[in-house]
Amino acid sequence: MSSQHDPHTSSVDTAAADSAAVGELTERDLAIIEFESVWFTLDENRHDAIRARFSCSVEDYNLELNRVIDHPAALLADPLVVRRLRRQRERRRRALLDGAAAGEHA
Repeated sequence: MSSQHDPHTSSVDTAAADSAAVGELTERDLAIIEFESVWFTLDENRHDAIRARFSCSVEDYNLELNRVIDHPAALLADPLVVRRLRRQRERRRRALLDGAAAGEHA
């Protein structure tokens, strides 16, 4: 038997692994990612849409959203949306920390 590496097999294996990783996300997790990609096109208020679609408070939704975007498989589901959400979260955290630090020195 040859011990040479077959590039076609590895891409199939990688695709299968990616598919399995996305499979680790629940339908609700995937729905949250999908909602975040389209909510701004809706004719309803974001908070109202969250309550209607996910039957939870906005606070609970945001906790769940943060958990979902931290999941490694989320990047495979929709890399652009997940990266955007992570950047926005980091900006908000930095602004909060900068504001708190400025308030301590004032």
